[in-house]
Amino acid sequence: MQKLTALDVEDLAVISAHMQDAVLLAGDMRYDPRRKQFALLSNRYAWDDAQTPQRRRSGLHFGRVLAVKTLNMGGLEKDEVMSLLSVTFAETDPPAGEVLLSFSGGATVRLLVECLECQMADLGAAWEARATPRHPLEDGTD
Repeated sequence: MQKLTALDVEDLAVISAHMQDAVLLAGDMRYDPRRKQFALLSNRYAWDDAQTPQRRRSGLHFGRVLAVKTLNMGGLEKDEVMSLLSVTFAETDPPAGEVLLSFSGGATVRLLVECLECQMADLGAAWEARATPRHPLEDGTD
């Protein structure tokens, strides 16, 4: 089980690698403006265990979030499955910046944050994955 914290771009790259190909329902994301928190629940593919394809229920939490903006998510139903591709951060007015959650199909969640404050934690035991995610190369080959 993993429990990771990111306070800089390098740490966030590690979390992004662990969260790559996590699947979640569009309704499993929440923003609490009073608490300045954004969180999501997902079934992440456990890339850290190469021997047995498995998934784990995982939470991803961001603190000090000032605003949330979305792109290409207007028509999504709450029970629609999304696949997380990457999580990145760009400083705009250090230490403030934007966290970008990129999903397959072009959906994007942008978090405007006071500073980068992220935690990822597995929430339970793993189960066998039906398949290993694959990413075709740009030339169309695997």
